[in-house]
Amino acid sequence: MNITDKTAIVTGASKGIGFAISKALLQEDMTVAGWSRSAPDIQHKNFHHFEVDLTKEASVAEAFQMMTQQLGSTTHVLINNAGIGYRGSTEEMESTTWRQLFDLNVHGLFYVTQRVIPLMKQQQEGHIINISSGAGTNGIAGMAAYCGTKHAVRGISHSLHLELRYEGIKVTCLAPGSVDTHFSQSAGSSSSKKNKMRPEDIAHSVVHALKAHPNYHYVDMEVRPLQP
Repeated sequence: MNITDKTAIVTGASKGIGFAISKALLQEDMTVAGWSRSAPDIQHKNFHHFEVDLTKEASVAEAFQMMTQQLGSTTHVLINNAGIGYRGSTEEMESTTWRQLFDLNVHGLFYVTQRVIPLMKQQQEGHIINISSGAGTNGIAGMAAYCGTKHAVRGISHSLHLELRYEGIKVTCLAPGSVDTHFSQSAGSSSSKKNKMRPEDIAHSVVHALKAHPNYHYVDMEVRPLQP
């Protein structure tokens, strides 16, 4: 896709991977709608922040309406990046924590994607990139809830790919390993900081996938540190 002058939604844009992706897309002359609870420190004429609680469908609907009123009803790229993690045994986990992970990591992705699909269908062009995790390809002791959400993201991505491929819409599942972000610290990552990937590395992978030939499609992208 030629992404110059196109519009992208990036969820979880306030920090970490979402922040890096937003900046990378702006460098490609895209218009970026950053969806997050708090506004990131991005000063750019093509960046627009929309406050949203992705766990609430009504909040997503309101943010979507505000975005289309401000930027128009064309969305070429959706980066479903927002997510939270938790490390702890299944036996001891509070049910509220379990639901929080699924509400943001899975249900939030659904709420946003469902609203964007009709716009992309009308354009006969679009690319949805869902940020999963290495935890979405394997199980990890003490991370059952997080692994469950990221396996869900991968399965949803594969199904969406089959549903939308003949509408000119690509769906990619990007599964990074350890990345040096506040998220990985809060989730209890055991990898050495010096060996973790940078958020900018993931942003580079996103741009690379977006700029591929229209008939060339990354269904799954797994990226890992060389030395974990």
